[in-house]
Amino acid sequence: MAGTGAPHAAIAGAIEPDGAPRIAVLDMLRGVAILGILFMNVNDMGGSITASESDVRHLGWTSADQIAWLVRQVLADGTARCLLEMLFGAGMLILTDRIARPGEARWGVLRRYGWRNLILWAFGMAHMFLLMWPGDILHTYAVAAMVACCFRALPARLLLTIGLAMTALNLVGGTIGIIYTQASNAKQPMLERKAAAHERLSTAETRMLADMRKAASARDQAKAERKAAIVAEDAYGRGSPAQWVRGQWAMNLQRLGPMELGSIWEAASVMLIGAALFKLGILQGRRRRRVYLGIMAVGWIGGGGLRLAAALAMMRFDGQPHIGWATYEGARILMTLGHVGAINLLAGSRLMRPFVAAGRTALTLYVVQTLLVSWLIFSPLGLGLYGRFGWAEMMILSVAVDLFLLLGANLYLRHFRMAPVEWAWRSLVERRRLPFRHVVPARHGAVLA
Repeated sequence: MAGTGAPHAAIAGAIEPDGAPRIAVLDMLRGVAILGILFMNVNDMGGSITASESDVRHLGWTSADQIAWLVRQVLADGTARCLLEMLFGAGMLILTDRIARPGEARWGVLRRYGWRNLILWAFGMAHMFLLMWPGDILHTYAVAAMVACCFRALPARLLLTIGLAMTALNLVGGTIGIIYTQASNAKQPMLERKAAAHERLSTAETRMLADMRKAASARDQAKAERKAAIVAEDAYGRGSPAQWVRGQWAMNLQRLGPMELGSIWEAASVMLIGAALFKLGILQGRRRRRVYLGIMAVGWIGGGGLRLAAALAMMRFDGQPHIGWATYEGARILMTLGHVGAINLLAGSRLMRPFVAAGRTALTLYVVQTLLVSWLIFSPLGLGLYGRFGWAEMMILSVAVDLFLLLGANLYLRHFRMAPVEWAWRSLVERRRLPFRHVVPARHGAVLA
């Protein structure tokens, strides 16, 4: 048990039709993560994606909205994605160990694991360009998993070191940005006064002032472009179905640009951390209860404190540098670890048991979230409620949809062995039609339905 060092009952294994092993605690974590993803996506489905990233007030800023946004920002922002990235790292180890053949070279494992991720990448592309969801993570994780797989044989401590070193770029870059911006903010008024008074500027001061003016002009241009993008998104979100489709395609193409490299880097680094945590027995509940209590306390107190400070600074809307520039990624990982500790402490409870089914149907639930929320509720193809909900209402909607999906996943697995998207993906990977339904007893013996 988590409290004794022995495997918890919730770790009990299961085998999929393609031979893939399942660990209930990992499914539980995955179920929480995939349902939590909707909290991160609902605002991008029901309002401007650009506004979510630049001016959250555009989506609603009543007192209730402010509270909802602050709670979401501190407790949940990015943590579901982070947990899925960790689980991808653990899954990478489980799957590559399963497909590895005795005496086989590393490239053979990479080739077969690569085929699996190529199919996943194609599913991600379909999610983006057929189901019109610019926020898809499948295509990103498929590529990042191949990067992480190159390090799979390393010991846990080295995996953890590399993963943390990769995430440290956020700390370094953010700190440099804070220092440079603060220095510029302090010096530019003085240099502008000297220039206005026709005082002589040194060569270095002249170059510095020119750079500052250029940077300020670029910020003003970027701000204007963001405002224009918000107007455009609102227009097609409330427009005709054809306008919505064209707008979502344009957003998809933009998301596949340079920012995709940053997403792959982030995902690969956390996958390495997840692989290390799996090798250490932390993700799957094999450590003692006090370990998870410590992880939860450090994660929630440390990560929560940093995230609260950053969120309160963001709510000033003054454009000034703040702690979140440097601490976002570290605080995100800390908060996620806090969630991992809490879930493992509760793993044997009735409260967490339904999330196992959500984890086993995670891919399908992810796609159904798009169909239900983006298509049916918000898009012009459905109820057309884009822009009608504020932050508080969207959070309530997320809870309602998640409860519906959680119930549906548990009912579905009473009758079927695999969810539809999982079945299609794994059947393509295996190049054969996998069993879909449970083996059930019949009058004259057991048959496959």
